[in-house]
Amino acid sequence: MTDYMVTGLAKRRAEIAGELTAAHERVAKLVHDLAAIDAALAVVAPDMEVEAIRPKMFRPPDDWANRGQMSRLVLSILRQSHDALTTREIAAQMILERGLDAGDRKLLPLMVRRVGSALRHQRDKGLVVSTEGPGNYQLWTIAR
Repeated sequence: MTDYMVTGLAKRRAEIAGELTAAHERVAKLVHDLAAIDAALAVVAPDMEVEAIRPKMFRPPDDWANRGQMSRLVLSILRQSHDALTTREIAAQMILERGLDAGDRKLLPLMVRRVGSALRHQRDKGLVVSTEGPGNYQLWTIAR
């Protein structure tokens, strides 16, 4: 084998081992935090069965992971709109178009942050323009 291949594999192994160590540390911290919360619940609500509390996990759809997907969707929504839109309006439209759970209270603020990040990135590239809107809101349009 060639030296660069061995060097690359050794480097990748070190990266994976580092990620694994960090993951183990994160799991240990989560177990500790969960035990502390269980202990607090035992004091304030001794009759409560903490094992009966179901875990709650948020898993974003697979298509969020595709590189550039968020920016493409944001630009598509702006192109279809005749008026300038706020970040919140774009995020709400995205939730509707993607068929995500509109009743989830945490989803809209998450999408607003992601859409805002995508819009700022596109503004830096010169593809969208922001103007002052009502209150502290920014209104976004496609750069002409």
